[in-house]
Amino acid sequence: MPDPDEAMTMNRWTPRTVAAALCLLSMPLAGGAARAADAARAEEIVQGQCSICHGPDGENSTPAFPRLAGQNAVYVARQLAAFKTGVRRSPTMQPMVAELSEADFAALGAWYASRPTHVHPVEDPGLAVAGRALWTVGNTPAGVPACAICHGADGHGGEAIPRLAGQHAMYVYRQLKQFGGRDTTRDNASMHLIASRLSDADMRAVSAFVSGMK
Repeated sequence: MPDPDEAMTMNRWTPRTVAAALCLLSMPLAGGAARAADAARAEEIVQGQCSICHGPDGENSTPAFPRLAGQNAVYVARQLAAFKTGVRRSPTMQPMVAELSEADFAALGAWYASRPTHVHPVEDPGLAVAGRALWTVGNTPAGVPACAICHGADGHGGEAIPRLAGQHAMYVYRQLKQFGGRDTTRDNASMHLIASRLSDADMRAVSAFVSGMK
């Protein structure tokens, strides 16, 4: 004689519940396929366009352009969108992103975030020591908060805040100079205020420090 509980359980498996169960089981597979497609699309864009300046793996060797390996995915996507809309202006980047979609930006962000990062030697260790103080405690008399408050003690930033660990010292320095001069190509009120209170020596010191972070 069939067990009543077993019979009741079997009765619950109607065609509709079976279809729903199969749908749920297939979701991880579909998600994995979508991620693979996004990664393939990002790889195509990187090798066809981005690698010229940023390197094939986001670890370019020239300070004229930022390293993107390990950069936060959302931050990358937002910056690419800002280049496309003109909120952030660059005669180099705007043509590069003109034909890309928001989905492309998200795929590129995820791709660069997944790239391995490397430890880079600090060109001026003495300067980096001074930069460490600015990073960790700031400069209270000058009204400069610790960089770590926003960018993290490890320099990895956050969703909307860039990772600076391992970035080219000269690239970081140039960005700080632009912020300090309220360069209209990068409109960020918080960074404009902070950078305007940094001396040139401070900018060079903190840039040297972050370049050696992992």
